[in-house]
Amino acid sequence: MRHAFGFVLGVLLTPALLYGAAWGYVQAGQSFDGTGQEITDRTRIYGAFALLAAVGLVMGVVIVARWASPLVSLVPALALLGASAYFLADPGRALDLPGKVPPAGDMDFGLRMLLGSGIYGMMGFALLMPTWAPRRWGSGHREDDGGVDFYSTRGR
Repeated sequence: MRHAFGFVLGVLLTPALLYGAAWGYVQAGQSFDGTGQEITDRTRIYGAFALLAAVGLVMGVVIVARWASPLVSLVPALALLGASAYFLADPGRALDLPGKVPPAGDMDFGLRMLLGSGIYGMMGFALLMPTWAPRRWGSGHREDDGGVDFYSTRGR
């Protein structure tokens, strides 16, 4: 049951990470002037950085959480790595995909830029790491030789 819930959570988490990072990237880029080296819209850049920090925080929690099924990180990792591999194999078609899914506009630019710059590949590899830990695939409730539950706080 834990893995079924983890799979569903991973499926829901995938577009949240993709779109959250893309929207934060676009909003941050629109809120400063690179040539004048100044921030033009402080409210927008604070919101963009807060969203990017939230995406990083969610990724960090998914990566280090022992209680989480490895499928929570495996599903988005495979989607991100698959999209990155598709981009490397056929960049034209891969960069055309964001225009075929809603919402359109600035979000498409962010999705294309993060895909083309390799950021999604980096996020995918980071999310792939927890799936290699054997303890994440277990039930989380193991008893050792002495009958003491080492995952419980009521031990000796």
